[in-house]
Amino acid sequence: MNGRYQTAMVELRDITKIYRQGTVDIPALRGVTLTIQKGEFTAICGPSGSGKTTALNIIGALDTPTSGEVSVEGQNLGDLSRRALSRIRRDRIGFVFQAYNLIPVLTAYENAEIVMSLQGATPAERRRRVMDLLAEVGLTGLEDRRPDQLSGGQQQRVAIARAIAANPAVVLADEPTANVDSDTADKLLAIMETLNTSRGVTFIFSTHDPRVMARARRLVRLVDGSVADDGIPNTPGRGPDSDHRPGR
Repeated sequence: MNGRYQTAMVELRDITKIYRQGTVDIPALRGVTLTIQKGEFTAICGPSGSGKTTALNIIGALDTPTSGEVSVEGQNLGDLSRRALSRIRRDRIGFVFQAYNLIPVLTAYENAEIVMSLQGATPAERRRRVMDLLAEVGLTGLEDRRPDQLSGGQQQRVAIARAIAANPAVVLADEPTANVDSDTADKLLAIMETLNTSRGVTFIFSTHDPRVMARARRLVRLVDGSVADDGIPNTPGRGPDSDHRPGR
């Protein structure tokens, strides 16, 4: 096995999630079992209502399953206190949201460094890492601009820098290309691919965007809350002979 994929980053074991609306139970996930290995660049895809965002929220400890177990880096999230879950979200998981979720009154630099500040990093360390990351995502010279002074694509670049700045083990990206044009989407995906290969950060996407699915090295397709397919994209250079799914 390729050494890059020897460590399980995320494990979902028979995850069920049921939402209740009045007296009606609405199943979002139905017995999902899934292992994501360290260093993967994986997209969880499917139509609206398939459960992909719910799965991402459960991995990120933003939501809890109705039944089943979820582990991140070998830690069963169901065994942890609220404080411990907060530390995992702060220190081990980076988030990139569809709506960017930047703090309007803070500059690009301040938004990118905020998690590091919560971690207790020194000002010198924060500046070194944040300036390097802003340069890496193409925002040199825009450090002092607030979100309303940036384009949508630039705001998402800040969000990517923020997600990476805290040195997380895994980055969860929920529809990160939904609010940008095709050219910007391609550039954002190229940035995330580079961060994945150069820094070894695990990326897990929730998406229905064909551009994301084409770049993913593994696709997990959900239909009505269940895993319908789990494999590599059927794209040039990524056919059966190049299959490198974990465990293959």
